[in-house]
Amino acid sequence: MPAPAQAVLSDEKAFALHERCGAAAYGLDREQFASIVRDIQTKYLPLASPDEAADFCGALRLEELVLARGCAAGNERAWQDFISRYRGKLHAMALHITRDAAHAAELADSLFADLYGVSTRDGMRRSKLVFYTARGSLEGWLRTVMAQEFINRYRKQKRVVSLDEQEKEGAQFVAPNPQPVMAADARLEAATDEALAELSSEDRYVLAAYHLDGRTLAEIARVLGLHESSISRRLDRVTTTLRKRILACLRERGMSHAQAKEVLETDVRDIQLDLRTRLAQDSAAKTFPGGKVSAPGAGTDGTHV
Repeated sequence: MPAPAQAVLSDEKAFALHERCGAAAYGLDREQFASIVRDIQTKYLPLASPDEAADFCGALRLEELVLARGCAAGNERAWQDFISRYRGKLHAMALHITRDAAHAAELADSLFADLYGVSTRDGMRRSKLVFYTARGSLEGWLRTVMAQEFINRYRKQKRVVSLDEQEKEGAQFVAPNPQPVMAADARLEAATDEALAELSSEDRYVLAAYHLDGRTLAEIARVLGLHESSISRRLDRVTTTLRKRILACLRERGMSHAQAKEVLETDVRDIQLDLRTRLAQDSAAKTFPGGKVSAPGAGTDGTHV
């Protein structure tokens, strides 16, 4: 049976959205804009009908999307508007996270450089703003990216410890465990990828911070500017939803319900999945900090989703 045809946003609908959101003001012509929204639609809703594709694209934060993509392309007016709207907010976010004015300025300026695209590849400026997909607010996306950058810096700082310092602390250098581990079932990997891709970037961040980095609920709440109880409820909701979705995806791939449950209940010491790239925020270029864990939704203490 042939695979269903992939529907994309029509030219007529795309050009109408282009006019609605003012993309031309930031240097994006109709074809460029249509390509951007179609890429987002086919990534998150690949099998949509034409009407579903139009509804999905119409619900995106298009004004913020064209601002972000205009900045990524180096449009001067886009950068003027971005600085006016968000530079102060970036510093406020950084201060809320670091609780220190000097560190806040350093963190905000570092992120601003990444957003502007200081680093280059093949002679082209690379801006993180190309990874904003407009499914949520640009401000919320910036808050999540800054929280991730803060944790990356924290982990990097912890790793920069000399051997002498470790010896003074009585650290023992243990040889790697030679015991082999089982490769994950390809269906489990695919199901995990699909289920995680359906989560919002902030939900993936909460999972990464809690399960991969061992951050406390209070720490995550402070970074995201939320109450600790909100993070606790979100973590419970996300892990429950994620487990159910992985089970459903496994069944879609030919497993019985019992087989799918058995795969998820496999001892975490017997199977390894690299969730580092799977908990990325909309792009492999923006990976979450942490390390390998042993099963989908498994924490460093061996708990399961």
